Parts: sequence; structure tokens; C-alpha cells
Amino acid sequence: MSEADAARMEASLTAVADAGIDIRHALFERFFAAFPERRASFMVVDASSRRMTDETLQMMFGLAKGEGWVWPLVAELVFTHRAYGPLPIAEYDAFIDMTVAELGAAAGTTWNGEAAAAWQRHAGALKAMIRRARAEWESAMPVGTPQPAD
Repeated sequence: MSEADAARMEASLTAVADAGIDIRHALFERFFAAFPERRASFMVVDASSRRMTDETLQMMFGLAKGEGWVWPLVAELVFTHRAYGPLPIAEYDAFIDMTVAELGAAAGTTWNGEAAAAWQRHAGALKAMIRRARAEWESAMPVGTPQPAD
């Protein structure tokens, strides 16, 4: 837990909210520009973009606050994403990095080196959790392995 990081992160979230900026539009434009083949995976981009953006920000902020719910959510989301096939870890990393970049662009003068560093620290922690969850799911339930019926 990092109270200082959480305070800096909350200030940037508040600045973006106060400005009325919805970063998901620019975020998904960037993401689809970088990974155009991924667009077909989204049946309803509007709904998915809201959820993915919010969850990504919440997980990083939750990590800064030392919240215990972050790990179970990351593990669940990584498992759920298996339904879309083997997603390259580079896509997860890029989405997280793009989320931080778009937040920074929207945060105005609240965004400074300390705020950026706080978000980057917890972005790195989120990326590490995603890797851990993937490894644990792969070990427990390898993709393509038939599972016993209930």
C-alpha cells in the first residue's frame, strides 16, 4: 500500500472527472490502431470500453490502496479472457500503458512526474499480476485440455 501514490492517483482521477473527460474513446482508438485485428473480438465496443477502462483504472488504484479484491478480480478477468483465445501479453501491457497515457493526457496540470510515476508503479504491479494469473490458470487448466463434466 502506498498512501502517497493513492493520493496522487486519486487527484488525477478527480481532475479527469471534473473536466468531464471520458478517456475510453481515445484509449480504444489507440488500442485498435495498434491492434486492428482485435476489434472483431468486441461485440459491443461501447459496453466493453466502459468496463475495461474502469476496471483497469480501478485495479491500479486498488493496488495503490492495498485492496485485497484486486488479485481475485485479475485472476477472474484473465480466466474470462481465455475465451478469446491466446491473447498476447503485449496486448495486456499495451492496454495498461495506453490507459495511463490517456489518463495523463486528460488530467491537465494535475499530471506531473510524481503522478506519472505512481501510476507507472501500479501499472507494473498489475502487469505482474496478470502474468501470475496466466501462469496459474495455465498450470491448473491448460488451454485445450478437456475438463471433466460436473
